[in-house]
Amino acid sequence: MGAATRQGTRGCEAPSGVKHYACGSCAAFTNIVITFPIQKVLFRQQLFGVRAGEAVRQLQRDGLRNLYRGLLPPLLQKTTTVAIMFGLYEDMSRLLPRPAGTPGLLTDSVAAVLAGIAEATLTPFERVQTLLQDQRHHGRFKNTVHAFRTLVQDHGVRECYRGMVPILLRNGPSNALFFGLRGPIKGSLPEAETHAAHLVNDFICGGLLGAMLGVLFFPLNVLKTRMQSQVGGDFQSSLQVLRTIWSERDGKLTHLYRGAHLNYHRSILSWGIINATYELLLKLM
Repeated sequence: MGAATRQGTRGCEAPSGVKHYACGSCAAFTNIVITFPIQKVLFRQQLFGVRAGEAVRQLQRDGLRNLYRGLLPPLLQKTTTVAIMFGLYEDMSRLLPRPAGTPGLLTDSVAAVLAGIAEATLTPFERVQTLLQDQRHHGRFKNTVHAFRTLVQDHGVRECYRGMVPILLRNGPSNALFFGLRGPIKGSLPEAETHAAHLVNDFICGGLLGAMLGVLFFPLNVLKTRMQSQVGGDFQSSLQVLRTIWSERDGKLTHLYRGAHLNYHRSILSWGIINATYELLLKLM
């Protein structure tokens, strides 16, 4: 977040920093409910390397009753992680020391990375979401609670954290880039003079950042999805799994990026909604 944006936020801030957590959580809730079906199509592309049309046909075969299957884990995970992302970033930015001569951007980047690391503690929610969205496990896991209970009872708590390494590699750098570029991007847009124009600018700013970061870190999401689709067995390193995926997809980068086109458009919508809703709620609270 740029200095001007941060100062504007501070000026309207309530005595408690809770508002940043609450606004982030509500923004994520709105986004998940709207974009979940698109995410399921993208998930199938990441997991199986199929085209969008085939992923849609898979969901059609699964039936309407399964369309929102797996909604609860991302709802719980995303409302919490986005709350942490915005709230903890604000808190850490205030609490971290700022030695004389140290660029403010450096301190803010450290705060963003720490917030991303904290988000990764909620890996089990992404883990269960992956299993519930994978049709190969429809008969094995009834719902979110059953999936958690089965994983822990049959394989131990560690199984819930499968795929945490790519999540850590994704969260920290993406948070640093998001908060570091959000202010400059919004500042480059035409000056908003009405509330509606501010809302549009916030949507464009969030959407552009989300799309850019979605493409940049897409291979890590493919890696995470593959690792988390496995239940039991050895814990292979991220590099081993990436080599397997690369081999299965004929060593072609374009095949590794299958689903990136849909992810690009979904990210524009998702992060546009999150950023615009967050900023709107921040002004209202």
